[in-house]
Amino acid sequence: MNVFDFDGTIYHGDSSKDFFFYCVKKYPKMKKYLFKCAFWGIGFALRLVKKIKFKEKFFSFLKDVPNVDKAVEEFWAEKGNNMHKWYMEMKQPSDVIISASPEFLLEPICKRLGVECLIASPTDKHTGKFSGPNCLGEEKVKRFREIYPEAEIDEFYSDRYVDTPVAKIAKKAIFVKGEKLSPWKKFK
Repeated sequence: MNVFDFDGTIYHGDSSKDFFFYCVKKYPKMKKYLFKCAFWGIGFALRLVKKIKFKEKFFSFLKDVPNVDKAVEEFWAEKGNNMHKWYMEMKQPSDVIISASPEFLLEPICKRLGVECLIASPTDKHTGKFSGPNCLGEEKVKRFREIYPEAEIDEFYSDRYVDTPVAKIAKKAIFVKGEKLSPWKKFK
């Protein structure tokens, strides 16, 4: 089985950030969140705020999205072709997408791609609150093993070395930079 990170790996960009700006453009009253998100983002960048708190503050904009499911569907209707060509040429229904992005945001695009298994961060689509750990680093391995306790990962693809824990359990790990695929660097 092949396992893929999503943002920056098979999707060109960051889907959470792109969805936020899509909502700001679509719903003018969302502009009030621009400063709030920048404020919390700076706090996170300066390591003054933990990642989960930053993400919950960031996703608090969802409270003002009138119909989140509809907004997500319309977002993917617009951005659904923003996938890297190499992935579109090799994708399989048996692929596993594992991401720190919210489940509610990635479920529709996984359906469009024909991917049957998504492992992502459990996030309330109405409040932005997390109902479980952020699916990142070691948490990706834990969540993968909960679903596939004995499975072997043939190939793992990611654009970030924070995903090294998953790379370590794969037979082969590939580092992604746009359309360029390279062998994963030595594990630290």
